[in-house]
Amino acid sequence: MARPASQRVIESELLDTLPANDPRAIASRSDLVRVNAVMFQSAIMTRLMRTNLERKPLRILELGAGDGRFMLSVARRLGKGWSNVELVTLDQADLMTPKVRADFDLLGWRVKPVVADVFDWIDKPQDGRFDAVTTNLFLHHFTELQLRNLLAATSGVTPCFLATEPRRSGLALWSTGWLRAIGANDVTLHDSAASVRAGFSGRELSRLWPRQSAMNLDERRVGPFTHAFAARAADR
Repeated sequence: MARPASQRVIESELLDTLPANDPRAIASRSDLVRVNAVMFQSAIMTRLMRTNLERKPLRILELGAGDGRFMLSVARRLGKGWSNVELVTLDQADLMTPKVRADFDLLGWRVKPVVADVFDWIDKPQDGRFDAVTTNLFLHHFTELQLRNLLAATSGVTPCFLATEPRRSGLALWSTGWLRAIGANDVTLHDSAASVRAGFSGRELSRLWPRQSAMNLDERRVGPFTHAFAARAADR
């Protein structure tokens, strides 16, 4: 079984280098829907939200939102009790289709896309405060210094930050080879292994969270492939 490095190894992922309309990129984004399903990512994020948000949030910011299908699956799992939610989706491109936007509308979620680089946005956040900031398979793209800056900025705009990331483990790395069985293309096969090598273990995200922030931190392995992180204000 492959052994991951004891330290994170960050490398370029092919999907980030391809034009949004490239056929391989389109296919890889579809693969990611299946990868999220195999990892139970939407179920894990749903549980994090139910556990850490004592009341239904009115405003959510999703970092690295992609085409919106991940958060749509979370919204569906949360059900009718979580309606009238404003979802701000931050990404470098607005990849959400009219169909996905319409499906959010049916659930009572109002989507506001923000097209920006996340580090440009955190320098001058313009959308006020959020009840929760969430992200899925996004933080592993960044260096320790970048993560410190990102988490520090995020802690200033929300009382609740939730992340579901790749778990850096031998099992997770070995399992990426089996994605061929679900028809994953070359982009997804490369990027999934790169994601695991850049993933997290132990308390790596907690150590990067700003120490002056009075928030309760919970970081753990969930299932065989997922590293979950939650930061919640102590009074929530």
